[in-house]
Amino acid sequence: MRRFTSFVVVVAVALATLASGWVAAASPTLAPNVTLRSADGSTVELSTFRGKVVLVDFWASWCAPCKTSFPALDSLYREYQPRGLEVLAVNLDERRRDADAFLRARSHRLTVLFDPNGASPAAFGVRGMPSSFLIDKAGNIRFTHMGYSSNVDESYRQEIAQLLREP
Repeated sequence: MRRFTSFVVVVAVALATLASGWVAAASPTLAPNVTLRSADGSTVELSTFRGKVVLVDFWASWCAPCKTSFPALDSLYREYQPRGLEVLAVNLDERRRDADAFLRARSHRLTVLFDPNGASPAAFGVRGMPSSFLIDKAGNIRFTHMGYSSNVDESYRQEIAQLLREP
């Protein structure tokens, strides 16, 4: 019974963390050069964005917090794109029609890419949804966000501004 109680406590803490949005300053680690599919089926390699600050966000249509984070990230993209930010929203739905329905309901300008097989979240070590990674101009992961809440927006703004100021 004690093990079960410990397990329940660990799960509750993990869920609370995901719901509130967890952020960590990462030791600079080279981002994996994943290959993703665009809406038209062409391939896109993450390394083609080197020289820009890139926010890679993993999301799915079934993810409740993604319904709030997606428009917030699009807003960040609209604000910071002229200064060099790229936002790549990587969809992980197994069925493309689920992602398409989600996207039809939300106006967006950010780049949406697809990975129904889940190779890219495995390469990034994604442990919860949504998860985001801020990558500097040299291609290093500098900040990691797991989960989403409205207070995460200010963290994104500070981190993006910091990375955009760097050479």
